[in-house]
Amino acid sequence: MTSDNTDRADLTDRVALVTGSSSGLGYAAAEALARRGARIVLSSRGGDKLATAERRLSAVSPEVISVAADVRDPLQLEDLVSTAEEALGSIDILVANGGGPKVKPAAELDDADWEEAWPLVFLFVPRLCRLVLPAMRRRGWGRIVAINSVSTKQPIAGLALSNSLRPAVMGYVKTLAQEVAAEGVTINAVLPGYTRTERQLEIAEGIAARTGAGVDEVLAERQGDFPIGRMAEPGEIGEVVGFLCSDAASYLTGQAVTVDGGYARGLL
Repeated sequence: MTSDNTDRADLTDRVALVTGSSSGLGYAAAEALARRGARIVLSSRGGDKLATAERRLSAVSPEVISVAADVRDPLQLEDLVSTAEEALGSIDILVANGGGPKVKPAAELDDADWEEAWPLVFLFVPRLCRLVLPAMRRRGWGRIVAINSVSTKQPIAGLALSNSLRPAVMGYVKTLAQEVAAEGVTINAVLPGYTRTERQLEIAEGIAARTGAGVDEVLAERQGDFPIGRMAEPGEIGEVVGFLCSDAASYLTGQAVTVDGGYARGLL
């Protein structure tokens, strides 16, 4: 039993592309896949953080490269996928992770805010899927995981853009999953709650600026909302991504897996 389970978690020789992976949840997902034997393509907008992430992951992954790309730019996404395939072969696993939109109440949003958030939160997901799916379908095996947000299930005060656009990602994921399920390709989303990343500090700073509270006060108040009593660590989200990309999750598709320490109170 143990041997079978271990084999089903093994991703040896699988090629995984993880966007937004120079730090935070994207890096944690890449590390979890690397520990399962996958060869990794890291991607972010580039710079020292991406180079540092590649060096760190080289100690874990059997093979890792990094490719600079901005997920908001469709031409850069095309170059990213073609560069990854030239270097490591066809992509077996896609983890689509983008940035978070600005912190702003719904009543204050203007057209520029929506236009800025749309490619960053939503549009890069179908663009990447369109690029990697043909080869997955031909081979009869593929895993796509979108790192989304618990705001898909429970809106978060001040995050009107995220509350609006992230459910749209889930609508796309569920629809696409139904279309390709019989071809060996699973497509799921992970919905993290509050996780100890740079993004959480950014959100807390935005709320503090709007309310006049201190950043530490905002973080402490948020932590009190979690039944589990603390924020998640990035690695805890990464492990869920790793599971969804394995053969152990072969019957899981079209799902929104909430990893939030009990934060969301709804039944669905």
